[in-house]
Amino acid sequence: MTQVTRWWWVRHAPVVADAARIYGQRDVDCVVSDRAAFEALARLLPADAVWVSSHLKRAKLTAQAIADAGLAAPPLLIEPALAEQNFGEWQGQLRSEVYARNPDQRRFWLAPADTAPPGGESFTAVVGRVSQAILRLSAAHAGRDIIAVAHGGTIRAALALALRLAPATALAFTTDNLAVTRLEHLNDLDAWRVGVVNLPAQTASPVVAATLA
Repeated sequence: MTQVTRWWWVRHAPVVADAARIYGQRDVDCVVSDRAAFEALARLLPADAVWVSSHLKRAKLTAQAIADAGLAAPPLLIEPALAEQNFGEWQGQLRSEVYARNPDQRRFWLAPADTAPPGGESFTAVVGRVSQAILRLSAAHAGRDIIAVAHGGTIRAALALALRLAPATALAFTTDNLAVTRLEHLNDLDAWRVGVVNLPAQTASPVVAATLA
């Protein structure tokens, strides 16, 4: 029987204070006051899972809020390789100012996949580092459920790995705050299945939740 490792990706809670600025790997706070959303995630996500997050505060706060909403959690594994893209000198700048200097970037998330901001990294590089971490953690926790609280760029990178997409293509995915993306790694076959992408937890019916679990 094929052994399956299931990844449950959750994008962190909304960032409000820095919303007009590029925050990337800046360690900014998020808003965890939407109790109903976290209770919905606690119902949707599996029990007895491995929990992992990036080292950034907004991911760790989101994981804690899910646990506080009723889902028992083991000690959180901190994985810096699951951090958001490093936007270098753009971090802290207003998005509008960066776009004004580079009008063509409006067609992308923040930049073309192969473009590295000054002092930062390209999205292509993000796909590489995130993919290595996913494969390492999949091997270490083979056959388990893994709840991974991370970032929009991280989840796009995971989709690029699972679907064998070019990084530029993966930038087309929407990754909303507190939405769930579930990917399954078929360990024996070294293949992936995509269960759901960008599912808002509060809209998941009991039937959907039972099917995903």
